[in-house]
Amino acid sequence: MIEAEWWDYEDTDELYDAVASDIEFIIDSALDARGDALIALPGGALPGPVYARLAKAKLNWKRVTIIPTDDRMVAPTDASSTVGMLARAFLPIGARVIPLIGDAKAEYKKAGLDADERLGAMKWPLDLAWLVVDADGGTGSLVASPDLDAAITAPATCKAIGVMPAGGKDGRVTLTKTTLMAARALSVACQGDAAKAALETALEDGAKSKLPVGRLLAGTELPFDIHWVA
Repeated sequence: MIEAEWWDYEDTDELYDAVASDIEFIIDSALDARGDALIALPGGALPGPVYARLAKAKLNWKRVTIIPTDDRMVAPTDASSTVGMLARAFLPIGARVIPLIGDAKAEYKKAGLDADERLGAMKWPLDLAWLVVDADGGTGSLVASPDLDAAITAPATCKAIGVMPAGGKDGRVTLTKTTLMAARALSVACQGDAAKAALETALEDGAKSKLPVGRLLAGTELPFDIHWVA
């Protein structure tokens, strides 16, 4: 049974503050327990203000490694690049930011294989996976796609995989379900009534869900918070 606690906020600033505070606490706890922290963070519009707040936290950022939960096959300077977004927020304060995409011009499945090989040498599991759910029930690059099954059913040894969204033109690389759900801590956020309804349906349907986030979260035994604002 999935154990999730909903937190509803009056406005976006409250949500940004709460999520940033939670992530800071998780990083700090990991640093205290193991001396370093490995976290996976998403791109997009909602996370930006969270990262601006989090970057002000008094943490030993030199011991923190950040990887994207997923990224598009674009250059880091592209506005849609998750690693570019993370680098601008966290490199100046000393954190280590690891890209998923080595060559933005590579074929997307090869890019996934290359990312998986590079990530294999890292110290797993994640201390945190933060997910943002959209109105279609997708999260990151785990969206409607012929490659979704491969990302959901990948073995534990597979950390990342290349995917192509249905009707998309830009390939992507995403962390797999086994990688994300093995995290020591999980946090979920969404904005708007449609996204909330999709997430509620996904949680209720569990393994039978037709929504990507439902298939991702199905079977997880890790309690987590869901942060929502209208």
